Amino acid sequence: NLISKFSDSTEKKVLDKLGSYNWQIKKKKIKEKINDIAQKLINTAANRNIQSFEKLHEPNNYNDFTQSFPFILTEDQETAIEDVMNDIYSGKLMDRLICGDVGFGKTEIALRAAFVIASSGKQVALVAPTTILVEQHYQNFLLRFKSFNFKISYLSRMTKNKDKTRIKEELKKGLISIVIGTHALLSNDISFN
Repeated sequence: NLISKFSDSTEKKVLDKLGSYNWQIKKKKIKEKINDIAQKLINTAANRNIQSFEKLHEPNNYNDFTQSFPFILTEDQETAIEDVMNDIYSGKLMDRLICGDVGFGKTEIALRAAFVIASSGKQVALVAPTTILVEQHYQNFLLRFKSFNFKISYLSRMTKNKDKTRIKEELKKGLISIVIGTHALLSNDISFN
């Protein structure tokens, strides 16, 4: 009862019968496309796996930073943080996704990773889906990093045009350690040191 005939009176689509010659041709083309996509994914994964980068190390003041977290870590948070840090220290490209409901500590994992990366002299870009989250993350990062010497900025539609120009220049020159923004961070006019 969940299957019904497809009908669209405006487009007059012709449907194929299962097993017919046209159906077999379409199925073959789709399988070829799926194989092409799978091959591209395999090649991408293989290329990522053979690339290596400078190994980063835990900064001397990492414990000072982590002690500013005002809550007790959950077991899952500890595991996720340990896994992310092992990825960062491995010298390989990271391929990890952290999932969790609101309020379960994903930002803390990002904060700690950003601290390690920025402490090594690298720039950090954190992409958030909304301007509200950009503002929240920006405030959280300012609060947590206040005792450390890192310049943190943000880019979203709420950033004034003159500030956007300045921030983009500072990113290019390497003067900003951490930038938080919407998908605007992925635009072609953004470049990092």
